[in-house]
Amino acid sequence: MSEKEIKMAMEFVSARDLRTQPGQVWQRLSKSGELIVTWDGKPIALLSSIDEATLEQTLAAFRRARAQMAVTRMRAAAQASGLDKLSMNEIDIEIRAARKARRTRSRKRR
Repeated sequence: MSEKEIKMAMEFVSARDLRTQPGQVWQRLSKSGELIVTWDGKPIALLSSIDEATLEQTLAAFRRARAQMAVTRMRAAAQASGLDKLSMNEIDIEIRAARKARRTRSRKRR
């Protein structure tokens, strides 16, 4: 499915409609399975229908997807700033420096 087809298949609901017409929103959610909640025209949340039998699996899959997205963003940021070209020795030096700084900060708080 192309990005355009995915956007066309998405259903949007405003935060106002969620607040003022919750019954209609729940009906739409049960029909479509997913709704994108918007605030001032911008997406802020995803509503997804689930059932008790698969709640834990659904939540675990959602969390894995979010973690994967975070890793993808971190990799892109590292590549954009040239950090993807660091050697293992340079990485180890950075880790040691960060740990030392953290220890110093925690000692100052005591």
